[in-house]
Amino acid sequence: MSIQETTRRTFSSLSNANYRKFFFGQTTSLVGTWMQTTAQSWLVLTLTHSATDIGWVVALQTLPVLLLGPYGGVVADRIDKRRLMIVLQSFMGIQAAILAVLSLLHVVTFLDVCLLAVVLGVNNSFENPSRQAFVLEMVGARDLRNAVSLNSTMNNMARAVGPAVAGVLIATAGEGWCFAVNALSFIAVVVSLVTMDRTSLNPSVPTARSKGQLREGLHYVTRTPEIGVPLLMMALVGMLAYEFQVTLPVFADSVFHGNSVAYGGMTASMGLGAVCGGLVTAARGKTGMRALIRAAFVFGVVLAFAALSPVLAVAFVGLALVGYASVTFLAMANSTLQLQADPQMRGRVMALWAVAFIGSTPIGGPVIGWLTSAFGARTGLAVGAGSCVVAGFMGLYAIRHQRAKGLVLA
Repeated sequence: MSIQETTRRTFSSLSNANYRKFFFGQTTSLVGTWMQTTAQSWLVLTLTHSATDIGWVVALQTLPVLLLGPYGGVVADRIDKRRLMIVLQSFMGIQAAILAVLSLLHVVTFLDVCLLAVVLGVNNSFENPSRQAFVLEMVGARDLRNAVSLNSTMNNMARAVGPAVAGVLIATAGEGWCFAVNALSFIAVVVSLVTMDRTSLNPSVPTARSKGQLREGLHYVTRTPEIGVPLLMMALVGMLAYEFQVTLPVFADSVFHGNSVAYGGMTASMGLGAVCGGLVTAARGKTGMRALIRAAFVFGVVLAFAALSPVLAVAFVGLALVGYASVTFLAMANSTLQLQADPQMRGRVMALWAVAFIGSTPIGGPVIGWLTSAFGARTGLAVGAGSCVVAGFMGLYAIRHQRAKGLVLA
């Protein structure tokens, strides 16, 4: 395959004008989001000197997704996703602005951070399923996997840039400016949504309001192994492996005796690796159970390698590999679910995906925080590696179980 053809396949979904606007608007916003994520973890560590408290803040931010996320999917199936996103993205900017003001005035407390984390979590409960399902409405089924992979790349380009900038900004000016930049960054994504050509969108037919729609979505998932099994795998890995907000600050501080710049460098290394993983997945990635199982095993191996890093330089390399593997697993799980889901159920399925990926953190965050405080950051990362391996074996068992029944999981 020629370089030109590879490039065309890698970025095929960007030929869609609406998706192109969304992509660049969201990229700008996500740089600010990763700056805030980095600054928030460092702020909590500065205020409390406790990895467990970082875990509790992450848990509070994601608990609403666990509790309200499924209903957020019901709402996403009922109403115009683009309009809902405009409102919710605006609220996210306001939340960041409040945190910025409190920090810049040096009056922020641990309780303030906790309360604002809950507010952001409630917002995410409704915004996340709408955003996930909206991608298909922009690009169609043919370019969905490519768009999902590029979304992951976009997120991780932001992860590479945002934490690195945040590390320097925290060291020179303080956490408050990171929150302020994030507040302003939401303007870009709101503008991209407002200025879209609505005639080029292909919205799903809204589901009429009726009783039992949440229960209907849960029943649909339980009787569809092609969706239920990847969700279970994502829940386990999301709960224990993706707790980097909890483990990496302590990994930088306690294991390698670094400062916020070292922490930002670790997160940026993951982001750079994830950019490479996202681009490769966009061009050549696959969907389906077998591809997802392979990705889970690879994720576990490289996460174990990072956990055992003897020096900071090796940790940077290991975390770059973790970023590559994590985005591959995430993109495959996301696109597999969207392509398998019935259009009338897609919002609810993607809400459950958000519960599995983000909503599992209220359990995993405190657990990994406690393990990290008690046994060190290496243990926290190692437990995450083990969860990936277990998820891979769960997928293998599901394939064999279905085969014994005369069925095949793709």
